[in-house]
Amino acid sequence: MYTFLYTIKNKEGYIVKGKIEAESEDKAIDYLHNRGEVIVSLRKISGKIKEERVSKRGSIKIDELVVFSRQLTTLIESGIPIVGAMDTLYQQIQNPYFRKVINSITKDLQEGASLASSIAKYPNIFSELYVSMVEAAESSGNLPEILERLSVYLEKTSALRKKIISSLTYPIVVVTMAIGITAFLIFKVIPTFKSIFESLGGKLPLPTQLLISFSDILRSTIGYLIFIFFILLALFRKYISTDRGKKNYHRFLLSLPILGDIVKKISIAQFARTFSTLVKSGVPILASLDIVGKTSGNKIIEEAVLGAKKSIQEGVPISKPLEESGIFPPMVVKMIAVGEKTGKMEAMLSKIAQFYEEQTETVIASLTSLIEPIVIGFLGIVVGGIVIALFLPIIKITTLLQR
Repeated sequence: MYTFLYTIKNKEGYIVKGKIEAESEDKAIDYLHNRGEVIVSLRKISGKIKEERVSKRGSIKIDELVVFSRQLTTLIESGIPIVGAMDTLYQQIQNPYFRKVINSITKDLQEGASLASSIAKYPNIFSELYVSMVEAAESSGNLPEILERLSVYLEKTSALRKKIISSLTYPIVVVTMAIGITAFLIFKVIPTFKSIFESLGGKLPLPTQLLISFSDILRSTIGYLIFIFFILLALFRKYISTDRGKKNYHRFLLSLPILGDIVKKISIAQFARTFSTLVKSGVPILASLDIVGKTSGNKIIEEAVLGAKKSIQEGVPISKPLEESGIFPPMVVKMIAVGEKTGKMEAMLSKIAQFYEEQTETVIASLTSLIEPIVIGFLGIVVGGIVIALFLPIIKITTLLQR
């Protein structure tokens, strides 16, 4: 890359000076022309510089990607060339890592690369779904429209995720407080009472003896228990990182009484929303199924979708293998079958996604309202039981003194 000093007349007629990095003088001229600038002068001011490498391990928030997609849509619809639009966005983005990524993508575009191939270098930010839709958009020439659909898809995905997190926040806080209060009583309060009881002498009531013994055992073994917990957690994470482990884990989640139903609804909503967006954007069905399977978030559903792909290649309708998998509810299968017959697959998938997103919110809200009294009741029983066990000796002593 070389650095050039330029003087240009912008669209408003003002003379502007600045610096630009490009592979050659021709590339620099093309870049400025694409922005609609009139070049007054252009001069190379330094030798070739080493190109900065951008890490592919960073991440950004989904909301930042939504804003980027919407702003890029607006700029392109306004007639600004893609390189100029990316350069404008680079000036506005606050996230330092995302700025580096956008700068790298802009340089690739200046060198003649497509937008899809440029963003594909950063799978940590731009998913396979995003890349495939941009590739389809560049092929069909409707990039602004598909970027708008991507923005809507990301917004709905983010909204569902936020609603789930919001619904679970209160129960998690209550459970954490319950654990914290119980731990405080066991590790601080009970040992204090134990010292008092030992100084007084006498035989303690059975509930008090059991409580003190439990506290002693837990305090003496807590370090080992924590160590064992983290060892088991590491082994579990290693196990589910394998294909077999992940499949067994996801099958176990789906088999759980209440949680399994929630997991299935979320996965089906994600499947339908992603599939609908890809079909509407003109991505081929077979390529769409590859992406849909990977983004479903569940290995069992992913295998069912990939099985559907094989059946389609053999001329079988997509609804049949989905029905045979036993994962998808009859309503979903029937709606997809109707979509295939009527040619309105995208509309049917959108309705499925909307229905299951609403169902997910309803089930989680109901579960949350059920968890709250259970946790509070449990906390009351535990704390009340500890308090009663601790005060039994005091009550006994008071009764004896009154005699």
